[in-house]
Amino acid sequence: MNWIEAIVLAIVEGITEFLPVSSTGHMIIASAIMGIKNDPFTKVFEVAIQFGAILSVVVLYFKRFFKSFDFYFKLFVAFIPTAIVGLLLKQHIDELLEKVWVVAAALLLGGIILLFIDKWFEKNETEGTDEVSYKTGFLIGCFQCLAMVPGVSRSAATIIGGLTQKLTRKAAAEFSFFLAVPTMFAATAKSLYDEKDLILESTDKIPLLLLGNIVAFVVAMLAIKFFINILTKYGFKVFGYYRIALGALLLILLLMNVDLAVV
Repeated sequence: MNWIEAIVLAIVEGITEFLPVSSTGHMIIASAIMGIKNDPFTKVFEVAIQFGAILSVVVLYFKRFFKSFDFYFKLFVAFIPTAIVGLLLKQHIDELLEKVWVVAAALLLGGIILLFIDKWFEKNETEGTDEVSYKTGFLIGCFQCLAMVPGVSRSAATIIGGLTQKLTRKAAAEFSFFLAVPTMFAATAKSLYDEKDLILESTDKIPLLLLGNIVAFVVAMLAIKFFINILTKYGFKVFGYYRIALGALLLILLLMNVDLAVV
C-alpha cells in the first residue's frame, strides 16, 4: 500500500462510516478497484483508521460525552451484543470480508429497505422520543450485530434499530454515532493487539496509519454534518437509491465475470 492508496481508503472510511451505505463494503470495493493486496497490514490499516473516524464523534459531540454516567452505561449495554457475537463469529466474519458478492447483495437488499423506512416510521417524527432507555440501547445493539455482514452497514442497522424503538430520525442517528465509539474502538484495539508483532516489524508503515487516521478524522467530521442535514430534510431514500445502484452494478460486473477480487 502506498501513500495515495492510504489516503483514498481513509477518505472512503471517513465518508461512509456514519452513512447508511456500509463503510466495510466500500473499503472492500475500493481496495479491489485499486488492486491493493489483501495482506495482514492492509487488514490492520482498514480497521485502525476507524479510530480517526470515531474521534470525530467525540469532538463534535464533546458535551454529550460528559453529560452523565448514565450515558456511558447505556452505551455499554448497547455494546454487549456486538462484543459477544463478534468474539463467537470472528472467523466466519473474516471469511465474509473477502466475498464481494456478499457486499453487493447486502447493498442491494439494504437499499430496497431504506426506500420504505421513512414511510414505515413516519410517526416517529411527531410521536417519537429523543430519549434512549436501557432496553432501547440493548435492542439497538442487537441490530448492530447484523452489520457484521459486510455491506449491511452498521449505521443503517443501528438507526433502523432505533426507529423500531420509536426514536426520531435524528435521535436514532446520533445514538448510532455514539455507539460507534466503543464498538469501533474495541475493534481497532483488538486488531492492533492481535497484529502487534506485525506492526512492530513494520515501523516504516506507521506513518501510513497516522496519515490514514488524520484523513479519516477530518472527512468523517464533514460527513456527519452532511448526513444529519440530509437525513432531517430528505430522509433515507437518497441513500437507498445509491445502495441499489451500487449493489446492482457490482452484481452485473460479477455476472460478467469481471474480476473484483482483491489479489
